[in-house]
Amino acid sequence: MAQSNNKQSTNDGARPYLPIQDHALIGNLRTAALISIDGSIESYCVPDFDSPSIFARILDKNKGGHFSISPKLSFTPKQAYLPSSNVLRTKFLADQGVAEVVDWLPRPMDGSSAKLFWMCRKVTAIRGTVPIRMECAPAFNYARDRHTANVVEDESVIADHQQKVFFSSQSLDLDLRYVVDASESCNGMPAVKFELVTMKEHLGPAAICDFELEDGQSITFILRTPPPPPSDDKKPSPSVSHAKALRVPIEDLVSGGAKPRSLDDPVLTAELSDRLLMETTKFWQNWIGKSTYRGSWREAVQRSALALKMLIYEPTGAIVASPTFSLPEFIGGTRNWDYRFSWIRDSSFTVYALIRLGFTDEANAYMQFIFNRLQDRNPDGSLQIMYTIHGGKKIDEIELNHLEGYQGSRPVRIGNGAADHVQLDIYGELMDCIYLGQKYSKPLGYDLWVAVRELVDWVVANCHRPDLSIWEVRNKQRNFTYSKIMLWVAIDRGLRLADKRSLPCPRRAEWLKARDELYDEIMHKAWYSPGAHYGQSYEEPHLLDASILIAPLVFFSSAADPRFLSTLDAILRPPERGGLVTNNLVYRYDVTKTDDGVGGEEGTFSLCTLWCVEALTRAGQYDRKYLARAVDMFEDFLGYGNHVSLWSEEISPAGEGLGNAIQGFTHVTLISASYNLSRTLAGAQVEG
Repeated sequence: MAQSNNKQSTNDGARPYLPIQDHALIGNLRTAALISIDGSIESYCVPDFDSPSIFARILDKNKGGHFSISPKLSFTPKQAYLPSSNVLRTKFLADQGVAEVVDWLPRPMDGSSAKLFWMCRKVTAIRGTVPIRMECAPAFNYARDRHTANVVEDESVIADHQQKVFFSSQSLDLDLRYVVDASESCNGMPAVKFELVTMKEHLGPAAICDFELEDGQSITFILRTPPPPPSDDKKPSPSVSHAKALRVPIEDLVSGGAKPRSLDDPVLTAELSDRLLMETTKFWQNWIGKSTYRGSWREAVQRSALALKMLIYEPTGAIVASPTFSLPEFIGGTRNWDYRFSWIRDSSFTVYALIRLGFTDEANAYMQFIFNRLQDRNPDGSLQIMYTIHGGKKIDEIELNHLEGYQGSRPVRIGNGAADHVQLDIYGELMDCIYLGQKYSKPLGYDLWVAVRELVDWVVANCHRPDLSIWEVRNKQRNFTYSKIMLWVAIDRGLRLADKRSLPCPRRAEWLKARDELYDEIMHKAWYSPGAHYGQSYEEPHLLDASILIAPLVFFSSAADPRFLSTLDAILRPPERGGLVTNNLVYRYDVTKTDDGVGGEEGTFSLCTLWCVEALTRAGQYDRKYLARAVDMFEDFLGYGNHVSLWSEEISPAGEGLGNAIQGFTHVTLISASYNLSRTLAGAQVEG
């Protein structure tokens, strides 16, 4: 049945870049893969979110690396998630026949796939006979490392003389295996023949396979990091619990040939593959089934929740801002950042959103992650704005000049130079998250309260410092209004915690004084009387900034306050009239009027649009015209979701998705906006 060919030929392998929004995401709570609508893995890091990529064609179409499966004929693609899951189905429709690929990263319901660093791709013909090409072209270590490839005997299958492809680089090995299956009505099993080819600009061979599938035949390709060979003095022991979880015979999992098989190297069968698919699907369905959300726009909220769940790094509870890196905020621009780290700001808002939907386990896991960071504060008592998913502080920024970037958007960056920024707003987001966690999740113990109390003391001592704020400007520090508001939030939530839990607060009077003085300071120094709006900073109060929309969302200001309403009205004006809204979408600020140290253009920010929806919602409780605008803006925004209801970080003037995908902040604020808008329309008061 299986044939091989170690002879290498050449193959161009390049194809044009697809739009960023023409991609979906699969994940396993350790890493994630970006899959294009035409069936190609375009971004994938192994084994963790922040590991070097093996596929990154979305950042370099020639040498970034890819894993594609698609018909060898003209077709129309259709892509969707299996219901209530993060398992992806891509259909290829053609006059001659129809085929589909189902993609998943294994995640059995009991979590027993912790060491199964597998990518599973099941391709099936569902009508007619379809010629298909599979290309697996890894580019190790961000396409920097050379590798070898060989077609060798596969000892992990029951079939005789079946072969696999073994890729080896200096830092990582991979093997590509497969299992075939067919219905009883088929004329036997499909034939697989691997060929090694050299693709343009790649640093090692790729494996390709051309085959035909008739209706009912399937091939499941499995790309994995192979386990180390067992030592002679310690043979692997079978895992009965794992076998039961997969509901396959224990002998099929661990036996095969003369040597016993380990848990992470089971005998590969179609039954095992299908069981992994079923268990992974059920894992996601059972998780989202626990959502308590019953409001409007439920489908969008559930998809956003499923997207956020994929951003969690389960071993530590950390939450990445996005599983991708260096996708541009403007095509051809320089605003290309690595988001595969855990920002205190983004993570705190993510926990807020998940708690709103009833997911307290994730909140508890992240709070444990952040409480560990509280025990490891900087020498001056401060926190770092972001950490690695493992809790580390060292995040050097490097430019990968050998990659051309998405559609020429350079430089391609890994790491993030903002890690050592002074961004004082993070303390407000964190304290708000801790406070909300106390309302809906596990209560604080005394030792953790002391750590939190020390953090508030630090905020009180440093609340008058300038910083680089939420937008991570890369030039001079300023007294940004958003940061000042969030510093106020940090002190306010500390006071509320002490009162609600009757916790000892020896410096309560100092906290109260600092909170009230900071409020008055903001009112005097951030208010721009000629324009009747709050400004971006004390230094430049004439500049509008959409981050001010946060004020009523964190209860700094009432949404009915005349100062806030006039600021909201100013933001709602189009850019040509000094505002920040175009086509019902909101810019962060006008990049032509302020120097943020980065330069270049950008699209509208989805986060800001959704903050605006929520601000309008809150104002709409007092003036119905704002509520009507909130509904209009939110419905418009939903129209910018892609084909699988995922939303991008930014949106271009032409309506195209920009920035890293999938970005947590967008889905967080979508949940919050829909939650409160739905409550308000139903006649209830919005919650904070």
